[in-house]
Amino acid sequence: MLNDVTFGQYYPAQSFAHRLDPRVKLLMLIAFIVAIFLTDTFYGLAACALFLVAATIFSRVPFGSVLRSVKGIIFLLVFTSLLNLFLHSGEHLLWQWGIIHIYLEGVLFAVFLMFRLVFLVLGSALLTLTTTPVALTDGLESLLTPLKWIRFPVHALALIMSIALRFIPTLMDETNRIISAQKARGADFETGNLIKRVKAIIPILIPLLISAFRRAEELGDAMDARCYTNSPHRTKYKKLTLGWRDLVAALIIAALIAGVVLLNIYAYDIWPAAYMYVVVL
Repeated sequence: MLNDVTFGQYYPAQSFAHRLDPRVKLLMLIAFIVAIFLTDTFYGLAACALFLVAATIFSRVPFGSVLRSVKGIIFLLVFTSLLNLFLHSGEHLLWQWGIIHIYLEGVLFAVFLMFRLVFLVLGSALLTLTTTPVALTDGLESLLTPLKWIRFPVHALALIMSIALRFIPTLMDETNRIISAQKARGADFETGNLIKRVKAIIPILIPLLISAFRRAEELGDAMDARCYTNSPHRTKYKKLTLGWRDLVAALIIAALIAGVVLLNIYAYDIWPAAYMYVVVL
């Protein structure tokens, strides 16, 4: 499962999405998240899904690499869906057993929330797959530049986030190696009850923490050896410039938000149609 973690990994390619300015991609992700939370109909979710499909096609990233990011939140999806399925009340009862009641409204709300979480993860994964950690750092620092007026350490924050993204795949590989080494010594991580499985994780966490601190110390020594200083007068090797692609991308995401708002106002929601279907049955 750890091999399927794509968040923080970069997929090199020459595509429309890869050539976008990182500032524009960060703003597009924020706007996409806003669009997901603005929509209250399945038609709006369909529009967000079409945007994700189009973005994946223009990024030339394999669909499998993007979809693998969902595997890391399967437990959260199942837990959240079941929680809303059993606790969400409504008017149209579908099934009842003792104190457990399942309503049509609960089923639709659970499905709606599940798709919303999946789209959030897919959008974030697509950003990291098409943008290098260095570009993300430069874009984030540029967007947070106004905070320098209140003496906020913008560069330090951007650097911390870049290092964190960079070391997510590295720590995943290190975890896989530790698990393989523990299994070779007879450790069992797949059988037993929940308490035994939690206790079995302890031999993994301790070496992983030691390895993480060692890598952090080595990174600090490497930065010191290269005379790195958090100076406000640092220059950049690559200058961020906006082009015609960024304008097209901004218009597309603006059209998505406008479409979601219009669908919320004028589109006939699928929920009343589902109610009528159940009533007829």
